[in-house]
Amino acid sequence: MAARRRDVLAAMAPAERPLTRIHGTIAHDLGVAIVSGRYKPGETLPTEIEFSEQLKVSRSAYREAVRTLAAKGLVESRPKTGTRIAEQYRWNLLDPDVLAWFFEAEPLPKLVEGLFELRLIVEPAAAALAAERRDSRHLTRMREALMRMERHTVTTAAGRDADREFHAIILEATGNPPLLCLASTIGAGVHWTTVYKARKDELPADPMPQHWKVFDAIAAGGPEEARAAMEVLVRGALRDTSRALKRAAPARQGKRPGAA
Repeated sequence: MAARRRDVLAAMAPAERPLTRIHGTIAHDLGVAIVSGRYKPGETLPTEIEFSEQLKVSRSAYREAVRTLAAKGLVESRPKTGTRIAEQYRWNLLDPDVLAWFFEAEPLPKLVEGLFELRLIVEPAAAALAAERRDSRHLTRMREALMRMERHTVTTAAGRDADREFHAIILEATGNPPLLCLASTIGAGVHWTTVYKARKDELPADPMPQHWKVFDAIAAGGPEEARAAMEVLVRGALRDTSRALKRAAPARQGKRPGAA
């Protein structure tokens, strides 16, 4: 276990980063190490002294990073027993940072499938509500987001940001505050699955026709048409992502023992 700790610590970024960012860097690197299976549920993280000596960072920066991870459900700290990795069922998988860490590490097919199941439950219904409740401002912003997405394409950060904004505006247009609270999770899912497909050198099919069909149905005030168009869009993204996961499967074999 000690050797694995040293490997994890050695792989982390050096401490010559701005002090205001160092605890975020530590949280990021530990988060990736946890979700990738390099630390497993029940294992103990390095002590403050060990960690600060290895990376030459302050103990307060490490404590702040641990607080960040605890807030996301990844770790739990108890007096005299140290900071342990929490069981996976306690992890906040809807947290955008946690999703990002999973995709950076190499997402498990089960997680990706679950994320798309969530999208298929939420987004078609949201599109139907948006078709009934949207106003002209929502439509203008959706159209502008799609035009930016079309101009920049999803192979660029600007295009992916526009894609995420389009989906967020649809949730906003439902007028349902609890649904709107899911915008960051849905947006993170849209963003990271697109990044993942591009990272695997598998360019997705042109998503614009399906996005415009969703917009047209919402603009026309057709809830069932909007529901159907959104389902087609999400299922198309799932197919693209599934192909990328299959291409990555050989590299994933044996890499994450014990991961669920």
